[in-house]
Amino acid sequence: MKVFTRLILVLIFLAAVLGGIFGWKYYQFQQMSAQLSQPQPPATVSATRAREASWQPSIRAVGSLTAVNGIDITTEVAGKVRALEFDSGARVSAGDTLVRLDDSIDRAALDGLVADRELARVQFERSSNLLPKRAVSQSQFDEAKAKYQAAQAQVAEQQARLAKMTITAPFDGLLGISRVDAGEYLSPGQKIVTLTTLDPIYVDYSVPERRFSELSVGQAVEVHVDAYPDRTFSGEISAIDSGVDEGTRTVDVRATLRNENRTLRPGMFASVATLEPQKRNVVTVPRTAVSTNTYGNFVFAITENGAGDLVAERRSVTTGITRNGHIEVTEGLVSGDRVVSAGLVKLRDGQRVTVDNGVSLDGEVAEQ
Repeated sequence: MKVFTRLILVLIFLAAVLGGIFGWKYYQFQQMSAQLSQPQPPATVSATRAREASWQPSIRAVGSLTAVNGIDITTEVAGKVRALEFDSGARVSAGDTLVRLDDSIDRAALDGLVADRELARVQFERSSNLLPKRAVSQSQFDEAKAKYQAAQAQVAEQQARLAKMTITAPFDGLLGISRVDAGEYLSPGQKIVTLTTLDPIYVDYSVPERRFSELSVGQAVEVHVDAYPDRTFSGEISAIDSGVDEGTRTVDVRATLRNENRTLRPGMFASVATLEPQKRNVVTVPRTAVSTNTYGNFVFAITENGAGDLVAERRSVTTGITRNGHIEVTEGLVSGDRVVSAGLVKLRDGQRVTVDNGVSLDGEVAEQ
């Protein structure tokens, strides 16, 4: 009987403990449900309006700047540098002397050849005078004539070789850094200095095959380079390649740019926009206003609910080209629609929002 009583008391105790635990958990659950059922506080965001702008469609590409004329000055003959007649980085004109090689041996050889030519000339003239008198045979006359002509050719050859000992600029341009020093022995083909014409300058780039029909010689282009990010350089297409590259399915294009200040240099990386002739009106928003997921692009448009509160409405959009931090919206928005431009990450569809007009984005203050 005592054992049964104790068992009953233990069961009552356990029931009381478990009941208290379950009761406390139920109370916590009810409190949590009450908190979740309360309306979520509005999120603070920055907003702007979709705007209509006039954009000129373009074909975007990347390329490199190339000199109209650009060569490495070399020597055709071997020799020791007697004098350097230029400064690194100097501007030169066509015909300016750049390098003089030691030509003392060649000049001495030329003097000897000139003497041989003079002797051959005298013998030829003597044979010419004696031939009518039949004092010399025809073969002797022909031999004297051939020796004279050979002597003339040898002199001309040595004069041409001597002329190559003086290296001149083949065209106007800007010199690079000298690669040789006075007294250095040069081998044929050795690089001395780079000579480049900078104005005008080419930009070479490639365009996809599908855009080939939109290209024409004389079409305007705009070029940006990393060295001058705030400047736009204008030019026009001067040549289009005759065929399409079979490996990349692109066509090579060359445009010519004015470069009076010589700010552009060969080898620079260039972003090229080939402008189409006609402008068109587009609806644009800041690039930051558009988000992307697996279902496509979307924005949060700001509207009013029945209570007069501002709410974020998730809206799918179709986008086009991007330019200067703004993106074209072809479907989903009209000019004047108000959209969230900052604070999209914390938003959900239908959430109340508060617009903070003090937030600056992309250089402009958000609008009411």
